[in-house]
Amino acid sequence: MIARSRFVLLALQVLVAMVIIGLWHFGSTVKLSIPALSPKPFYPLDPFFFSTPLAVFERTWRDFATGVIWYHLGVTLLETTLAFIIGAAGGVLVGFWFARKALLAAVFDPYVKMANALPRVVLAPIFALWLGLGIWSKVALGVTLVFFIVFFNVYQGVKEVSPTLLSNARMLGMSERQLMRHVFWPSALTWMFSSLHTAVGFALVGAVVGEYLGSAAGLGYRIHQAEGVFDVTGVFSGMLVLALFVIVIDTGVSAIENRLLVWRPSPAGQG
Repeated sequence: MIARSRFVLLALQVLVAMVIIGLWHFGSTVKLSIPALSPKPFYPLDPFFFSTPLAVFERTWRDFATGVIWYHLGVTLLETTLAFIIGAAGGVLVGFWFARKALLAAVFDPYVKMANALPRVVLAPIFALWLGLGIWSKVALGVTLVFFIVFFNVYQGVKEVSPTLLSNARMLGMSERQLMRHVFWPSALTWMFSSLHTAVGFALVGAVVGEYLGSAAGLGYRIHQAEGVFDVTGVFSGMLVLALFVIVIDTGVSAIENRLLVWRPSPAGQG
């Protein structure tokens, strides 16, 4: 039953992708003649501005086949991984700390909200000035995006522990370490992994935006180069690689989540 549900879900996801690609192909390759809108036949999606799916797939395949994309992909992967690990680890640790220290959380609450409200695009040039145009300025930008997502979710997950469950655990004589391991940590895990799925994308966004604003390598650098010469196919090809990149990383996060959250009950209808 579970395998069948997963197959149906995958089939529907593939169907959505095929519909989108089909509409894109139709709009960029088939001219329409609508006198009320235009006296001449026109493309609904002008290939000069939107390229075509076949051209994008061909460019992407060629980039991988010739190996020109691998170095840039490796740079972005390194930046994304470092930003994700550092930001997630910091968010988990500080989230737990603040959730267990009410006074500390109250004191720093306005400063956390102020820091979270800062536009990250404004921070990118500052990080480049402080850390140079190497990978660390991109990592720092990604960390600022990942940290707050994980922090707020972990903080809320720990705070959501049932007071009744907590009281019963204390009545049974659990120490603070046992409470952390058997009560607070399981409660926070679901919230944490929920945030990590979002954080993966934001780690990549931080890396790519940093590369876009100033770098000599990376997917963001390639997209910026393509934009500079009005190479729309190159821009869409870079975006396609980014999308596939996020899916692969998110699949890894899901695998880790399923491994650590084996105690969760199966969704209704999948038992």
